[in-house]
Amino acid sequence: MLILSLIEVFDIILQVASTIILVQFILSLLVVFNVISMQNDLVRNIVTTLDTLTEPMYRPIRKIMPNTGAIDFSPMVVIIIIRIIKGPVLGYIAALAMGSM
Repeated sequence: MLILSLIEVFDIILQVASTIILVQFILSLLVVFNVISMQNDLVRNIVTTLDTLTEPMYRPIRKIMPNTGAIDFSPMVVIIIIRIIKGPVLGYIAALAMGSM
């Protein structure tokens, strides 16, 4: 029972991380296409906060991946890793926990 609760908490954390990455991606596109301005204090604070939250996730990926210039694929890779963890890995751990009960 405890293991299943921990799996659910971990699943929620992964979902929040995915949402933060998606919001950061959309916000960065809005900034790049001048829909919103970084001169706005609120926008600048939100972008800085999201960058601070996501940079530790991106850093190991950026060390491995080749530099592609202006396009950063590390958010996409992190989302794929999160999906892999959420699907097969958490499902396998949950199945093992159910089997041991």
